[in-house]
Amino acid sequence: MKKHLLSLTAASLFSIGAFAQQDGFLPSQFAEEKIFEQNFLNSDKFSRFKGHLSELTKNPHIAGTPENELVKDYMVKIMSDAGMEVKVWPYDVYLPNHPGKSELQIISPVQMTLSQKEGVIDEDPFSNDPRLHLGFNAFSGSGDVTAEVVYVNYGTREDFEKLAEMGVDLKGKVAVARYGGNFRGYKAKYAEQYGMVGLVVYTDPKDSGYTKGEVYPKGPYFNETTIQRGSMLTLDFTGDPLTPGRPALPLDGKKKVKRDDPADVAFHTIPVTPIGYGSAKEILSRMTGSEVPEAWQGGFDFKYRVTGGSELKVRVMVDQKPEFIRANNVVGTFVGKDHPDEWVILGSHYDAWSFGATDPNSGTAMLLTFAEALGDLYKSGQKPSRSILIGHWDAEEQGVIGSTEWVEHLKKELGAKAISYMNFDGGASGRNFGASAAPTLKKLIIDASKEVTYPDSAKTVFEIWAGKNEEPRIGNLGGGSDHIAFYMHAGIPSLSGGSGGPTAYHSNSDNFHYYSKFSDPSFKMGGAVAQVFGLVAIRQANAAVIPYDVPRYSQDLKGHFEQAVKNVKELDPNFAGFDQVEAALATLAASSESYQKTLHQSISEETIHPSHLKKINAGLIGLEKSWIDPKGMYYGEWYKSLYVCNDPFSGYASWILPGIQYEVAIRSTARLEEWDSRYAKAISDLSKKIDALTKLLQPKRY
Repeated sequence: MKKHLLSLTAASLFSIGAFAQQDGFLPSQFAEEKIFEQNFLNSDKFSRFKGHLSELTKNPHIAGTPENELVKDYMVKIMSDAGMEVKVWPYDVYLPNHPGKSELQIISPVQMTLSQKEGVIDEDPFSNDPRLHLGFNAFSGSGDVTAEVVYVNYGTREDFEKLAEMGVDLKGKVAVARYGGNFRGYKAKYAEQYGMVGLVVYTDPKDSGYTKGEVYPKGPYFNETTIQRGSMLTLDFTGDPLTPGRPALPLDGKKKVKRDDPADVAFHTIPVTPIGYGSAKEILSRMTGSEVPEAWQGGFDFKYRVTGGSELKVRVMVDQKPEFIRANNVVGTFVGKDHPDEWVILGSHYDAWSFGATDPNSGTAMLLTFAEALGDLYKSGQKPSRSILIGHWDAEEQGVIGSTEWVEHLKKELGAKAISYMNFDGGASGRNFGASAAPTLKKLIIDASKEVTYPDSAKTVFEIWAGKNEEPRIGNLGGGSDHIAFYMHAGIPSLSGGSGGPTAYHSNSDNFHYYSKFSDPSFKMGGAVAQVFGLVAIRQANAAVIPYDVPRYSQDLKGHFEQAVKNVKELDPNFAGFDQVEAALATLAASSESYQKTLHQSISEETIHPSHLKKINAGLIGLEKSWIDPKGMYYGEWYKSLYVCNDPFSGYASWILPGIQYEVAIRSTARLEEWDSRYAKAISDLSKKIDALTKLLQPKRY
């Protein structure tokens, strides 16, 4: 570390004061913590984000390829050089990492082969790389079908229900769906459920194309050949499809794990292929059926039609074979000097569909930047009290696989040690800061954002983020990334954050050239994100008492159950409410208030008995586990959290109180009494744990 980092004046020593007694720091810690944080923020390593991103995105690096191994090796070196203890965790997982053979043709009334690959762009030196694949969807079924077509809008559950209501014959037809509205896998799931034999997916110009503004390379939006790739996997669990709830340990390892027969797994069977909207136009413009509902009209300057008519025939051929590939998670640890067995975990995946400049490697580069900045302090002797881990996950793009296998592998240990998981998939992919988080972590993010200057601005990140609002909006976590297993399966408080903006999402154009022109030409947001969430991590690692915002549970739950009652009343106007839950919430509010008051007094007066601190922090780690129900959800028992889950009908959306949400979604009231009881029990368990913590916070009497 440079010597000037330690020479702080008395004035600067107290210039960063967002943390206080209620955030878990003892007054005797304040001076040391302020020096630690100021030295971290003053690091000269944040400017290295650009160099890391350039190195990470030199090659297309889909999971299971030699190029992805190069990314792994680079991360191992950077984290090791920063002073971290680095371990590679290998898993053999079942997935397709190559399109195999694929063709899309119009058979009649004309014969035409439609392009399945992006065009070469003269201004973009990455666009003609011979290693770039055709557009493909992982876990497509294999088949060769020729049939009439039906436009299914976004292919959501509601869209298919509307088609059924309209009397549209779907059986034996090929679906044409535009991206958006749900996770792409559900488009295939519903198409197959309704008897369709194939699926073509495209991004409509109304959603990202010339109707939005200039297209790539002149602007950030999709051009006519841009193709969004992505997984189609929609099982009732997350992770490796052959080892639900079990880690996919290496096939050549000493310890074996049971793998399911692929023939017994509910993979989609219909062939699916993604295309650009230039190719989609050739199909849509030839359709002759009735006009679509107004809301289904896309961006082309002709009327969209529901059916193609008997003349229009399309051939979809896909021959795609999954295989076992080696996925390598890379996990580095700054070992805590006082409590090495208490873990604050940050992570992002590193595998990509092509170069991955925004998704995911802006997050990867940000985490490497954070590792180097914290590493300077670590090597100078300024070590965090608790351990800080950084995980780089593999095989996320095919179904959030690498991180899930690690959580399943270490579930018991994580349950006892993990304070939080912070996810940064594409964590610095634009200029717009935002976050979604578990209730206990929201205040930490807000407070940290007040300490970091927004790049090229005189304002803080908080001021830009909040705008005219007193508090910025922090969302609730849904699906689609590596927080799922940590939060929804293992009950570890989680967040997803960073900065976003225009992106060439899952296309071959998601490269360094695109990033430098449209995502963040300044390359400064990566450093700012590293500073904000670095502070969030450091404060969790150094506070005497883990700085969860415990009362936020009560505050948020009140609103969530009020909304749940409204949703149920739309099904049953006579529904009176969740009586058991209402009583449990009143108890939780009282318990939370007592805890917060006692915490503030005990910390400010430093009356907590030292022997109680480890028990208090172990108890805090256990709070989120109140939501983990062994029975799990009716739509998939792997999903254990009663508090949160991704929407099982769309994949991406956040479901708070998912047990009740599911009953509403299937239009049933049969299990509401059961859910009243299950939720009341979880809330009561949470209250009891908080009461036990309050007792431990009280000074020991002699």
